[in-house]
Amino acid sequence: MRPHVFWEHRVYPGHLSELGRVRADLAADLAGFDPDTVDTLTLVTSELFANCCKYTDSGHEGGEVLRALSMPDPGTLRVGLSDFGGGGGVPAVPHGRSADEWEWAEGQRGLLMVENLASAWGHHRLAPWADLGTHVWASLPVDPAGVPPGLRPYVFTR
Repeated sequence: MRPHVFWEHRVYPGHLSELGRVRADLAADLAGFDPDTVDTLTLVTSELFANCCKYTDSGHEGGEVLRALSMPDPGTLRVGLSDFGGGGGVPAVPHGRSADEWEWAEGQRGLLMVENLASAWGHHRLAPWADLGTHVWASLPVDPAGVPPGLRPYVFTR
């Protein structure tokens, strides 16, 4: 399915120090949208970006993270981040922890937060036969009546 609205991809160095720029760019791209929706999408994006930096080769020297932003339909905003691979795993919410283990866990709660804030999220490998990167996405609902005027559907040309 082609997106209803599609923003230009943005590429960032895979360093946590880039989070301020990631957030600022997202706020600029989503100017005019409901501030609560922008804040929620910013929190989700920050977590996904941090995971790219922490768990994949994106966080190594020369590594990058690609951010995609679209509205696949008039009532949905979707953000996606693609990493450089090299982590060997796939994003997953830890489910096998006891209450005590969750109490003592310092990390690995970010995807649980994404799961609870987003209406849907998922991932796919960029090259299913190799560990060349993973694209993780999350969607949030938006009220079509509250979408800023002037957004134009992306036109695919050949």
